[in-house]
Amino acid sequence: MAHVFEPALARALARDIRLAALQMVHAARASHIGGALSMADVLGVLYGGWLRVDPARPDDPARDRFILSKGHACTALYAALALRGFFPRAWLDGYARDGSLLMSHVSHHVPGVEFSTGSLGHGLPFAVGKALAANVRREGWRTVALLSDGELDEGSNWEALLFAGHHRLSGLTAVVDCNGIQSLGRVEETLSLEPLAAKLEAFGWEALEVDGHDVEALHQALSASRTGRPRAIVARTVKGKGVSFMEDRLEWHYKSPDAAQLAAARAELGGDDAHRLS
Repeated sequence: MAHVFEPALARALARDIRLAALQMVHAARASHIGGALSMADVLGVLYGGWLRVDPARPDDPARDRFILSKGHACTALYAALALRGFFPRAWLDGYARDGSLLMSHVSHHVPGVEFSTGSLGHGLPFAVGKALAANVRREGWRTVALLSDGELDEGSNWEALLFAGHHRLSGLTAVVDCNGIQSLGRVEETLSLEPLAAKLEAFGWEALEVDGHDVEALHQALSASRTGRPRAIVARTVKGKGVSFMEDRLEWHYKSPDAAQLAAARAELGGDDAHRLS
């Protein structure tokens, strides 16, 4: 059955992902909330129904494969998986605690997670291998990798891009979370990537640029007819999106919100009356 896209569902899921990620980072006194918030809308679309995955059968051989390459922003993915029923939401309370499966960089031991990441530049090459395997086996699963713009400083990504373009891996999609900030400064000042879409096209990919917080535009880019090439979606986003005092601020790559900041962030997101997705 074809998936019917519901923008309201995607937006609500993205909001609840942001609320859960904020709570997790606050409780664990952890880092990387800015990059988790910037990609929440992408996850809202993917886990709002675009990905063909079943929480009751997370290892279904026919499932789509999703790889989070920017594994340091794992709170958003853990939240998405819990909200969609891959594991109990109570697990989120143990994030980054001793004995928890929910480690501070994404772990494949968590139901619904395909691959452990954290060392940047590994997720896309792994996704390319999955997409190639689908071709060789004549399987119909789709592979999506979500990576960061700063991560594109890693040469392993460009080798993977070249390989995927050469082999015309049309079942592969790479979404680049272009929030413009990496660990020590702005991407354009550290190592400029622009014109990114043109570079991706030169490597044999179809490249689409979208507002990474516009769920309709994201869904359209993911769902558009394929051209026989791998697809890259350059998603223009804002670090810390949804919380005004975190937006486009380098320090929220590292900081965790204190109790007052958490309360303020929840209020901005509607957390006092937000429903929880069932």
